[in-house]
Amino acid sequence: MMPVAEKFLKYIKFPTTSNELSSTCPSTKSQLDFAKFLVSECKSIGLEDVSLDENGYIMASLPSNINKDVETIGFIAHMDTSPDMTGENINPKIVKNYNGEDIILNKEKNIVLSPKIFPNLKNYIGHTIITTDGNTLLGADDKAGIAQILTAMEYLIAHPEIKHGKIRIAFTPDEEIGRGADRFDVQKFDADFAYTIDGGLLGELQYENFNAAYCKITINGQNVHPGTAKDKMKNAVRIGTQLANLFPLEETPEKTDGYEGFYHLNSFNGNVEKAELTYIIRDFDMNNFNKRKDFIENIVKKTNEHYGKGTVNLELRDQYYNMKERLENKMEIVHRAFNAMKAVGVEPIVRPIRGGTDGARLSFMGLPCPNIFTGGDNFHGKYEYISVEAMQKAVETIIKIVEI
Repeated sequence: MMPVAEKFLKYIKFPTTSNELSSTCPSTKSQLDFAKFLVSECKSIGLEDVSLDENGYIMASLPSNINKDVETIGFIAHMDTSPDMTGENINPKIVKNYNGEDIILNKEKNIVLSPKIFPNLKNYIGHTIITTDGNTLLGADDKAGIAQILTAMEYLIAHPEIKHGKIRIAFTPDEEIGRGADRFDVQKFDADFAYTIDGGLLGELQYENFNAAYCKITINGQNVHPGTAKDKMKNAVRIGTQLANLFPLEETPEKTDGYEGFYHLNSFNGNVEKAELTYIIRDFDMNNFNKRKDFIENIVKKTNEHYGKGTVNLELRDQYYNMKERLENKMEIVHRAFNAMKAVGVEPIVRPIRGGTDGARLSFMGLPCPNIFTGGDNFHGKYEYISVEAMQKAVETIIKIVEI
């Protein structure tokens, strides 16, 4: 097994699910436990200026080995895994020399990873693939990125003949719940630009992402005995259903692709007395993004007009914006990664992120930060997998980016 895979398999043993309901940073103690372990990893391979702050942010340096001033480059990955599925007791399966056929993840539960449903698997025929056992997510998002950064740093330390400037690395908490950049100290990081190693398929290179907003709709009903409810009952669940049906059916994640935006009903909970709907709103175009938020405000207003003032309360807040706005005048950073991939035999796939990364917010905080592949796919669920050979190519890409 390649060193990067050995590190990855070690790191996914740490459960690091983030928790949106928590008010602490990091949002879960398990992330801090993992961070302390990573500090020892950084020190053991020879990185310098290793620090862990009270919020769970790790930073470290690899000093320059040349006698001239060049740009300081950063690499960033996140420690937490998605709360969409459990990350406890991950039991990975290793499939060597993948043959392009179905992979049985869990025979008892009849859970199968099939290229008929997930055609990207065909990209990795002949590779060693690491999968879940069908009971958890895998954690490649983003422990693969951590493993790749540390493997690359370890290689550079062992090979001083590869000339490079100062390199900064950082591992952040709570990216999956949108807080990864909240307490990131850009000034302390002190890099001219950086890359998040948080992408998917082999070759992905991204400098565009969604504009994103969070929406919570609370419906206040009025419950009385159904036998005497005429003209008195206000059924919050029924009102919520009617409101949800006002959203365009074709503008959902399962119906959109490429540069198309969407409304995503993420949860719907309640009873007659009270119901809550949460949505995420996504769009690449800022004008369309604002129109989507206007649309939601309008249907809430109309629902209140029909059922009475105060029936529906709306919480609507922006989460992050399209980093393209901050990278359009710094495309040499993107070109550097593009050329590095080509140099190590990887065909770059330049396409927008239908999601977000820490790099999106960091770009608006003054640290330009495109996103690079890890080699994984189907993140956040039991069908998650990653190619070992693709992981190694990510390591080689990092090394080539910093090489003078």
